[in-house]
Amino acid sequence: MRTWFFGTAIALLLWAQGATAGTLLVVGDSISAGLGLDTSQGWVALMEKRLQQKGLEHQVVNASISGDTSAGGLSRLPALLSEHKPELVIIELGGNDGLRGQPPQQLQQNLAAMIEKSKASGARVLLLGMRLPPNYGARYNRNFEQVFASLAEQEKVPMVPFFLEGVGGVPGMMQADGIHPAAVGQPRMLDNLWPTLEPLL
Repeated sequence: MRTWFFGTAIALLLWAQGATAGTLLVVGDSISAGLGLDTSQGWVALMEKRLQQKGLEHQVVNASISGDTSAGGLSRLPALLSEHKPELVIIELGGNDGLRGQPPQQLQQNLAAMIEKSKASGARVLLLGMRLPPNYGARYNRNFEQVFASLAEQEKVPMVPFFLEGVGGVPGMMQADGIHPAAVGQPRMLDNLWPTLEPLL
């Protein structure tokens, strides 16, 4: 009887530890890949450190590729879901769609499909919203930005309205190309994300 009790207790303990150690999958572009930075400086690496500091034993998989679009993310997602079986999928895509002038409707369809595939795999989803520089025109920018808000409402997923708030277009926060955040901006990006991310964990 005693052997059974201790064996059961150990099994329950191992199960509980495994249940708290889910995988966070980040599917993004150069913003999340940390283009131009040491990998330890990017917001994804900083997020991993913060999780550890708070005793949250989640594995972080950064599947971000510089230059990727929503179509690219959608094509890569099924294999990523199958391999990593994430608890949470963080989607940071759309910037390259906008910079290439692709139709916002296409962006919305691709992101919606990513959200639905993630949900179907059993994962929750966090969507990171983006904005474009003003030179792309007010109408296009408005339609682009609305994609993220519409998806959050339609798909019932949490969203960060503008992931680069306080960083994008701010002098000193961007690299010389004016497109990619510098190392100094990465902690602010994580802070923009964290209040929405933490309750999901």
